[in-house]
Amino acid sequence: MGAGDRPAAESDDAAWRVVMDAYGPPDVLTLREARLPPVAAGEVLVRVGAAGVNVVDLYQRSGTYQVALPFTPGIEGSGTVLRVGADVTGLVPGDRVGWMGQPGAYATHCLVPAARLVPVPDGVSLSAAAAVLVHGMTAHLLATEVYPLGDSVVCVVHSAAGGVGGLLCQLAARRGATVIGTISRDDKAAAASTVGAQHVVNYHRTSFAVRVRELTGGRGADVVYDAVGRDTFADGLACLRPGGTMVLYGQVSGAVDPVDPGLLNSLGSLFLTKASLSHYDRTPDQTRRRAAAVFDEVLAGRLRIRTHTTLPLSAAPAAHEALASRRTTGKILLLP
Repeated sequence: MGAGDRPAAESDDAAWRVVMDAYGPPDVLTLREARLPPVAAGEVLVRVGAAGVNVVDLYQRSGTYQVALPFTPGIEGSGTVLRVGADVTGLVPGDRVGWMGQPGAYATHCLVPAARLVPVPDGVSLSAAAAVLVHGMTAHLLATEVYPLGDSVVCVVHSAAGGVGGLLCQLAARRGATVIGTISRDDKAAAASTVGAQHVVNYHRTSFAVRVRELTGGRGADVVYDAVGRDTFADGLACLRPGGTMVLYGQVSGAVDPVDPGLLNSLGSLFLTKASLSHYDRTPDQTRRRAAAVFDEVLAGRLRIRTHTTLPLSAAPAAHEALASRRTTGKILLLP
């Protein structure tokens, strides 16, 4: 059955999933009826409440990141435990959980290793959990560990109106940093200001490197958080103070060309890192602690989640088109 058919399971014994049989444009994603899989030791079967749509899903669909086909995308989701496999402790049917890093969330049901699951606390909806795990945990990592922010820090946050960028601006502002947010379109300026960017620059209209120098009296920024990649990388290096840090964590405009270490020296002994959550949170306990910290921020009202739109599973191609357009301001969710 295809994308126009029934978009959700009518019972826990009926299952549907989005499948791609080949790499290609968004329309390779089709919704099909499926059988519930057996639950092996160490696994948990979750009735999906919401699935987050992320840039990595687009890379997997296009073949930029190779996956075994046929494939069901979705590395981020939330839902309710239905069944637990042997050797699983601490989880029972009915528990509300979230996860990231495990594919298959574009579905009504998903098998997830128990070690990847984090509890979703009361007061956080399943939709909110799916909207904040990847983006919120990434923003938390960037602001607290990759380059810890504080009162005297000036940071540049690219895609300040986007998913990670919007949350990172909030965390940075709350920690007392001066936040210079960049956007790619004028109509995103208000969204960037709302989440805590004290200064907003459209990098397609103005050289943000020049503007950052102006705003800092010529000193430059302490850190640049860059999820854009090729389009912003050179100016990002140019706007850093001596000894400043460039943090790459995405490449929506394309991969950055190889960097000569001599360039980092000539620009002021700069530091460059490409950060990933998996290198910092290497154990289930570390993942749960960071997820709990993010959920605490949400519950306290200090971290506001912006959802761009919610769509049914059958609209997965439209979700990918919207995310690829870079016109979104917040998270796209698929709701079974």
